[in-house]
Amino acid sequence: MQRTRLITGRRKRRLVLVVATLGLIMTAVPAWAAAPTNDTFAGATVIGAIPFTQTLDTTQATTDANDVAANANCGAPATEASVWYSFTAATDRSLLVDVSKSSYSAGVIVVTGAPGSFNLVACGPGATGFFATAGQTYYLLAFSDTAGVTGGQLKIAVKKAPPPPTVAVTVDALGSVSGGVATVSGSVSCSGVAEFGPILSVRVSQDVGRFIIHGRAQADESPCDGSTRHWSLRVNSRTGRFSGGHATVNADAFACGPIDCGEDSATRTLQLHH
Repeated sequence: MQRTRLITGRRKRRLVLVVATLGLIMTAVPAWAAAPTNDTFAGATVIGAIPFTQTLDTTQATTDANDVAANANCGAPATEASVWYSFTAATDRSLLVDVSKSSYSAGVIVVTGAPGSFNLVACGPGATGFFATAGQTYYLLAFSDTAGVTGGQLKIAVKKAPPPPTVAVTVDALGSVSGGVATVSGSVSCSGVAEFGPILSVRVSQDVGRFIIHGRAQADESPCDGSTRHWSLRVNSRTGRFSGGHATVNADAFACGPIDCGEDSATRTLQLHH
C-alpha cells in the first residue's frame, strides 16, 4: 500500500508539471488580430452622421481587386491595409475626409457606383475633399499608400469642409522703370484653410504711340496665414521697352482649399517713373 501511494504521488506531480508547461506554451502563443469588419467593400462601415471620427487597427486589413479598381483612375502608389466606409448624403454639402493623423502614411479614395463600375469622385494623400449631392451614396476607401506598410492605427475623420480661403490683393499708385523694365508693387493677403497659395500674377500694359507694350510676371507662393504682405515684381516685355508715363496693371491672386478656391483681382492705372 505504501509503494502504491508513492507511485500515485509521482504521477500526480508529473501531471501537474505537464499541465503547467502546456499553460506556459499556450500563453506564449500570440493572439492574432482579426481583419477589421470593414476590410472589404461588402462590409463597409456605414457613416450615419457628420461629423464622424474613428480610430481603427488596420494591421490585419487586406487589399483586394475592388481596392485596385477604385484606385484605377487615382494612381495612388499602393492601397495596402485598406478599409471601406459608406455615406449617403442627406443634403448637398462639401465634405472633407482626413486620415492625416494616422500612425502611417494614409490616403483616401472616394467613389460612387459598385464593384466593376466605380466612378472616381476624389482622392489624395492625407486628406481629400468632395462635394456630396443629396441622395447619393459615396464609398470611402482609407489605405496605406506605401507598399509593404501594412497599416497601423487609422484615424479617420469625415467633417464639413472649410470654406474657400479669403484672398485680397492691391496695386500701389506708383511704379518705376529702368532699362525698359517696369517695377510694380502692392499687397496681398490670405486667410483660412489653403492647400496652396496665394499665388500672385501681374500683367502690365502701356500705350506707346500706335503700339501696346505688355508683359507678365508671377510672384512666389506665400503662406496663407492671415498676414498682409508687400509684393514687388519686375516686369519685362517681349513687345518692346517700358518707359516713363502711365501704365495699366492687372494683379490676380488666388488660393485653394480642399474643395474651392478663393481669388481677388485689382486693376490700376499708375505712373511709371525713372
